[in-house]
Amino acid sequence: MADPMLADSSSRSAATDSTFARASSLPRRLGLWSAVAVLVGSTIGSGIFRSPAGIADKLPGPLPLFVIWLTGGLFALCGALSLAEVAGVFPRTGGVYVFIRESWGRLPAFLFGWSELVIIRAAALGAISTTFSEYLLRVLGHDPRVEPYGRYVHYIAAAAILITATFNYVGLKWGSLVQNVTTLAKTGALLLIIILALVIGLPQTGGHFSPAVPSGSFSLGRFGLALVSVLWVYDGWADVSFVGGEVKDPERNLPRVLIYGTLIIIALYLLANLAYLAVLPVEEIRHSKLVAADVADRLMGSVGVAFVSVAVMISTFGTLNGSVMTGSRVLFAMAADGLLFKPIAIVDRRFHTPGVAIWLGATLGVVFVLAGTFEQLADTFVIAIVPFYALAVGAVFVFRRRPEYDPPFRVPLYPVVPALFIVATVLLLGNAIIDPVSRVPTLAVLGVILLGIPVFLLTGRSGMKS
Repeated sequence: MADPMLADSSSRSAATDSTFARASSLPRRLGLWSAVAVLVGSTIGSGIFRSPAGIADKLPGPLPLFVIWLTGGLFALCGALSLAEVAGVFPRTGGVYVFIRESWGRLPAFLFGWSELVIIRAAALGAISTTFSEYLLRVLGHDPRVEPYGRYVHYIAAAAILITATFNYVGLKWGSLVQNVTTLAKTGALLLIIILALVIGLPQTGGHFSPAVPSGSFSLGRFGLALVSVLWVYDGWADVSFVGGEVKDPERNLPRVLIYGTLIIIALYLLANLAYLAVLPVEEIRHSKLVAADVADRLMGSVGVAFVSVAVMISTFGTLNGSVMTGSRVLFAMAADGLLFKPIAIVDRRFHTPGVAIWLGATLGVVFVLAGTFEQLADTFVIAIVPFYALAVGAVFVFRRRPEYDPPFRVPLYPVVPALFIVATVLLLGNAIIDPVSRVPTLAVLGVILLGIPVFLLTGRSGMKS
């Protein structure tokens, strides 16, 4: 016979849970592959086309370069496998926010939403839209580093944010359509570069894979800093959980989306780096701010550079669209939970989208772009987000202690997989604090996150009114 006190407690918890679930519900319109497109499209931005230079600069040769990209991929896969279990049980709008709320409580969940609001999402929108703007100007034949085009970068970036916000406001159908089209375009462009590099470039050069580890200094500290840059390029693997409340058949599809999408990203990134090394030596990659364009220039000349510029432009526009789509759901879920002003949780009657949340996130992104402060914050994006990813992954340990917990998918090699992710996060943050170059910005980011505690105590503990 069931314990009456346990049953009473469970019923109260279920009542509270169902209230939040109803308040944060949106129509389920995303199918399996549309959701995979959200994950892939949110992840593949400008990073894989330009970040390899900064990453290669911290590492002594081809083998460490492949190891760092594989390490970042395994890090993301451990997180995705863990979230796949939790997402199947809590397939709701807000994703990571919901997982943290249901396992660790309202204060940690508020701190995640607070960080999304003041650091993470606005900085990401600013950085992504600026990259789109720069490449649009280059496609049109203008140098974004020269005035007046330097000023135009900010205005075009702001317009791009507002356009993608409009797509997402008028309906998830339009937002997901943009995401599907741009994801196919960017993935196709990246695959074309990979194929041409391996088919045309590799036979000509023989590749630049040796010496695998040239004589020189190899530092774990620099490896850790390079991993931060790699994780920026991999970030996006958890974004699809933010729209979990809009995925069809979520118990079945969300775990598949997280696993399939992350594996696709890992494969593409490893192949891309293999292709880069097939054409360019590590030393040239270190000094190439746009490595994909340099590879295309060697293979196809100026036509290749133009092709890559268009590809990066499409890529960043798709990533911007995905970031607007997923980030607005966190603010929406927080408001539905009483931790932000209630009007932010309003669902538009005509389009059935969280319109206020979409425009709030877009407005903050525009402010960052026009103010020009987003670049500094974008450098701290990974430091701001990974502690909350660790909390979301750690939710698996909390939920498995609950007798009623029955996930449709269970993370393999439990508890090793989630534990590896959490340990890696701790080491990553510790290295960033110890390293003298990254210490001050890291502590500044953590300080802003902790500033959310008094904000929560003053406003969030009792819920916000309209």
